[in-house]
Amino acid sequence: MRRFLSILSATAFTAAFSASLLSGAALAGEASVPVLVPLTGFLSLEGTSQRNGAVLALKDAPAGVAVRSEVIDTGTSPEAAVTALERAAGGKVTAVAASMLGTQMLAMLPLAQDYGIPLITVSGTASITEQGNPWVFRFFPGDAVTKEAHARYVTEELGKKRPAVIYQTTAYGQSGKAHLEQAFKKLGVEPVFEEGVDPAAKDLLPVLTKALAAKPDVLVLHLHSGPTALFIRQAAANGVAVPIVAGSAMHQPSTAALLEPAELKGVCAETAASPVSGGSPEVEAFTAAYRAAFNAEPDAFALGQYDGIRMVLAAVQGGADSAEAVRKALSIGTHRGLAMTYKSDGKGNMAHSAVIVCYDGASRVPAIAKRYDNVTGVVTGAVK
Repeated sequence: MRRFLSILSATAFTAAFSASLLSGAALAGEASVPVLVPLTGFLSLEGTSQRNGAVLALKDAPAGVAVRSEVIDTGTSPEAAVTALERAAGGKVTAVAASMLGTQMLAMLPLAQDYGIPLITVSGTASITEQGNPWVFRFFPGDAVTKEAHARYVTEELGKKRPAVIYQTTAYGQSGKAHLEQAFKKLGVEPVFEEGVDPAAKDLLPVLTKALAAKPDVLVLHLHSGPTALFIRQAAANGVAVPIVAGSAMHQPSTAALLEPAELKGVCAETAASPVSGGSPEVEAFTAAYRAAFNAEPDAFALGQYDGIRMVLAAVQGGADSAEAVRKALSIGTHRGLAMTYKSDGKGNMAHSAVIVCYDGASRVPAIAKRYDNVTGVVTGAVK
């Protein structure tokens, strides 16, 4: 039987837990998977979901795999992420559940290559898999995938041709803006307005006002969770009738919880998946387990991180007995996860599908409006 030790300690900066498989049967393998994610700062909502997905996967380790792990809050600075990785690398590490913040990932990449540690992330920042680093694996569709779905939904499904693009000034925001521009250009569409906003901004009415002055037929957002909710709240308060199609932060139940259902009416968002929207018995079972474990609703970041860690543990169960062996297994293998089927494109981009979700104004639970499967064409055979 399996026995998992509970969380041993927690502070505002760090928490640790250890899980062990105590069985009469021989162990298939052992895995040490530190979880280094932002739990404080402007990305705390997203980072908490990422942590929860990783923790749930580790607690649900496959038969015969003994797991050890530690959770460390990386905050939002690159230096904190590097320090956390240096600390974690002090022991024998199988893989790391690594920060979803692009600037932190870019800072961690050289160190991960020096130490030879696979980084398992759900960061959407495109450039993290463009550094020629074989140790990074992204289990959330990158901007090249999600922004194509984003732009195609706006133009092909909604029929809009005059988008106003409001993006974050972070690396995440800059990446999304660049890929939106490329995707719209391919579709013969040019934004009528573009402006970046700082994640610490407390009032987005000025940028909303300037965007509306350009007479757009759709507002396209690529913002973090808090700014997304603020923008939508202020748009609703001012009676803005222009439709809003937001980035993946909007699909999060924790973001929707910041808004009244009526404020969400007609709002759509791109993302990798929406576990609260259901779709399969397996996803519904995951959602129930997540609720029981964390008294919260799961999102695509949690599900993607869960799928990524499950692929790592499946590799260990299959005989991968070192970080290098795990890296190789992830590089060449295919994994049928809950959100989609994962396979590396040779750069560590594992996720190749996206969905659009929309809110009806009566509930904070969105419906899946459109699926964009295997956008890159990397996955052969059946795609979930």
